[in-house]
Amino acid sequence: MKYLDQIDVSGKKVFVRVDFNVPMDKAGNVTDDTRIRAGLPTINYLREKKAKVIVASHLGRPKGKRVDEFSLKPVAPVLAGLLKTDVAFIDDCTGEKTHAAVNAMQPGEVILLENLRFHPGEDKNDDAFARELASLCDVYINDAFAVAHRSAASNTAITKFAPVSAAGFLLKNEIEYFNKAMKDPARPLVAIIGGAKVSDKIKLLENIIDNVDCLLVGGGMAFTFLKASGISVGNSICENDMLELARRIMDKAKAKNVRLLLPTDTLIAQAPSADAERNIVNIRDIPDGWMGLDIGPATIASFSDAVNEAKTIVWNGPLGMFELVPFSSGTFKLVDAVAQSGALSIVGGGDTDTAVHKTGKSDKISYISTGGGAFLELLEGKTLPAVAALG
Repeated sequence: MKYLDQIDVSGKKVFVRVDFNVPMDKAGNVTDDTRIRAGLPTINYLREKKAKVIVASHLGRPKGKRVDEFSLKPVAPVLAGLLKTDVAFIDDCTGEKTHAAVNAMQPGEVILLENLRFHPGEDKNDDAFARELASLCDVYINDAFAVAHRSAASNTAITKFAPVSAAGFLLKNEIEYFNKAMKDPARPLVAIIGGAKVSDKIKLLENIIDNVDCLLVGGGMAFTFLKASGISVGNSICENDMLELARRIMDKAKAKNVRLLLPTDTLIAQAPSADAERNIVNIRDIPDGWMGLDIGPATIASFSDAVNEAKTIVWNGPLGMFELVPFSSGTFKLVDAVAQSGALSIVGGGDTDTAVHKTGKSDKISYISTGGGAFLELLEGKTLPAVAALG
């Protein structure tokens, strides 16, 4: 696979697939420009090389139809402000008007195409639509890691028709940081896996146990492991059909000499409500009718000790219902521990990313992945189709 800085882009028409699937309010204003900022290094590099930069993305799920609320038009002025240059918006991504706009571009100029998913061929990974997109450019750059786990015309099929294809700087960072963490890590390698359900992380857990030295399990999914260990979990989230899987993972960890840490205490309530009565109990003392909604102080301490010993840390999934302030302490204090560990730290998954940003410690994390589903599939050991297509 080639990277952007390994190919000649000077003066060329470059089609850049980004992920500008940004949140907007009802008035159509962008409310969070994080994903736009993530694409700036690649776009700025191309501008410096006097390339003609054609930016393309999806937004939402319009299902192959033109839907006004999913137009990328509001993104153009935000991108222009960040780049400090004009960005022309083209209300389609193929056709005569689009070709005319591209052909009229001057070196260093940037245009933003309309939502790729307004065309049914995008989600179908259609060759004909991909060929149309490729006809716009001399070079294709994929910088949309967040959708790299999905095959689409603009990230997979297009590589069959573009004269040259390569990965942008964001995609490069995602791949290289993941490889540092999981393929050739400095050890000990500690994985923190949270979230609500074991069923959402089956393949991840089965794959990661082969690579890590220590596995910390928190969030709602921890109660499935605890019940599988013979502990009563009250009304806590628990997947009874996953108990045997949890036992298998614990047995595998023991066989491979992987240290697997589960919560030893928990913050409980009778309902997931910010004003509910709360109490901290030993994990074996959850009363009937109560549920664990965060890890307790003893667990925070043991998890933090494991993190402090790590040389590499990978984290996916919060350790409690952090969206509610009373149940956010465990997740936030682990963010602090990771930030202070000095280890190479990689965080991925929308909720985990949000938690890190809420603490204000994002600059202390080595890398925060931009792709929830794509990051998860890498942890599961899968090959991402959009990455494979660049090879």
